[in-house]
Amino acid sequence: MFVLANLIGAIAKVVDMGLTFLLILVFARAVISWVQADPYNPIVQFLYTATEPILRPIRRRLPPMTGIDISPLVVVMIVVFLQQFLVRSLIQLANTLR
Repeated sequence: MFVLANLIGAIAKVVDMGLTFLLILVFARAVISWVQADPYNPIVQFLYTATEPILRPIRRRLPPMTGIDISPLVVVMIVVFLQQFLVRSLIQLANTLR
């Protein structure tokens, strides 16, 4: 059983790291949108291509509120929820299997 527990613990850690990386990308995208960075910069292009598939569906469902795009805030709330619920549940499952 310890092998399964270690596998689940490792999956939880990888999911947590991926979600944290996503938070950093969304935060960087929001900051770049505020300062009007050069759209031809490779870093800006990477941020846009990495975050747009996540932000676009939320943007379609939420109308812009007085010109402010709140989709990054919604994504951050979803990611934090997943970190608190999914990752913690996986870690707790791994600990009970040990």
